[in-house]
Amino acid sequence: MLSLLGHQVRQAAEQCGRGWQLLRTEGPGQIQFWFIALLVGIAAGFAAILFRGAIELLQTTVYGTPDVGTLHSYAATLPWYWILAVPALGGIAVGLIVHFFTPDGRVRAVADVVEGAALNDGRVDNRAGLASAACSWITLSTGGSTGREGPVVHIAAMISTWVANTLRVDGVTGRDLLGCAVAAAVSASFNAPIAGALFALEVILRHFALHAFAPIVVASAAGTVINRLTYGDVTEFVLPGTTTVEFYLELPAFFLLGLVCGLVAVVTMRAIFWADDTGTVVQRRLSMPYWLRPALAGLILGAIAIAFPHIMGVGYETTSRALTGDLLLHEAIVFTIVKVAAVAITMAGRMGGGVFSPSLMIGALTGLAFGHIATGVFPEVSSVFTLYALAGMGAVAAAVLGAPISTTLIVFELTGDWQTGLAVMVSVSMSTALASRLVNRSFFLTQLMRRNVHLAAGPQAYLLAMFRVQGVMRRPDHPNAADEEALHRMIEQGLYIQAEATLETALPRFEKSGVAYMPVVTLDGEDGAPVLQGALFHVDALKAYNRALAATAKEEHS
Repeated sequence: MLSLLGHQVRQAAEQCGRGWQLLRTEGPGQIQFWFIALLVGIAAGFAAILFRGAIELLQTTVYGTPDVGTLHSYAATLPWYWILAVPALGGIAVGLIVHFFTPDGRVRAVADVVEGAALNDGRVDNRAGLASAACSWITLSTGGSTGREGPVVHIAAMISTWVANTLRVDGVTGRDLLGCAVAAAVSASFNAPIAGALFALEVILRHFALHAFAPIVVASAAGTVINRLTYGDVTEFVLPGTTTVEFYLELPAFFLLGLVCGLVAVVTMRAIFWADDTGTVVQRRLSMPYWLRPALAGLILGAIAIAFPHIMGVGYETTSRALTGDLLLHEAIVFTIVKVAAVAITMAGRMGGGVFSPSLMIGALTGLAFGHIATGVFPEVSSVFTLYALAGMGAVAAAVLGAPISTTLIVFELTGDWQTGLAVMVSVSMSTALASRLVNRSFFLTQLMRRNVHLAAGPQAYLLAMFRVQGVMRRPDHPNAADEEALHRMIEQGLYIQAEATLETALPRFEKSGVAYMPVVTLDGEDGAPVLQGALFHVDALKAYNRALAATAKEEHS
């Protein structure tokens, strides 16, 4: 009996070992991975809910509001000095956190997750990520004019990074775990299971491979269940009455609305980048310490909020008012301008948060203003003007995120209105088509381009930056090493490349010089004299590049 039991235990252990080996080697192609995806989705979903609850708790504490959903209405009743002081104090706290716990004084968000998926096997920096989550929590709770989706996505990425590192999985599995975590977090945050799954595929992984689809959907469903158990099956926004498009005469108006929203999205993104550059210049000229930059931004935000309290927080109250038509034309226009400025100041102050919720608000206000004008000029062929607010909300957000599919669906899921699909799709398509030509595809990819990370052009552009020369070169003891005398002559002529450089630097030099190989050196001593380390062969560099392209194509089409 004991021998039979021992035999069964050994068989079970062997099966677990084989399953573990399959997970390590085959990853997402195996059914076992779906259970891992479910667990990751549950963890990310709870993290998103806890983050949202933490914002509500601190916001209630510092502002004393009984309902964070009506923060700006309540803030209008508070003393002016309190509205001015709270964002500034929040900025001081954020500044101290980024100063002591991040290497570059920058809060992490969605762009860093996109970079981690493309260049770091689906991993992100967890230490800086924890500090960034704390910064975003304080920023959103004290009146910062950003959204919660950016930090939620990065928190989810930290969870998947921990799991990936614990299991020691490869890059394909790590990226799919990342997609699962992000999908669950977005779904749990917005009660949007379809959009959550597609956001992870469209924005984070930037492909729709079948091997990733099933586990990401499983994780997204888990996040949605967690949201509904917590908040119930309710939509974020409630639209009044019915919204019906007056086909077909009204469709040109939505084409035009899409172009207007595309321009507004571009202005918003460029305002953020201009404000960030201006803030950096001011900081350097005044020799301002990093920790003071968020405090100054918070003080400016507080001053604006005295007159325009609607800029505070994620802005869902104002977005709801726009969707229900509870704003006049001049209010919609002025609120749009002020909100763009507030978002730019918050982001330039390195205070943390995301751009999705602000883009929803800006889009709803833009659409409402357009709707007021369109229905006033052509009342006989127009539907209700609030429909333009709905379409504008999706159009601006899609252009900012560079995600027309997931944004269209998240608008439907946030509002529960699936009857106006054509109007929203027309506006979204026009806005993204226009904006993608005026910026580098999206806000996130433009952010990365400004850091000299070129993902927008595709893997053929960024894969070269993943290979260090020292990892591809042939050392002097290699059987087919280059002739050392020839290498030294090339060094004397100034033709060499440093070992720390990447193939992104090396291949253009091969094209320009026409040589078959190039000396690889390190600079030594005070005079920076080159010390020979080996040789980089043109053919080796091309082989490494081709292998990476083949692996990427296999992942994206499997």
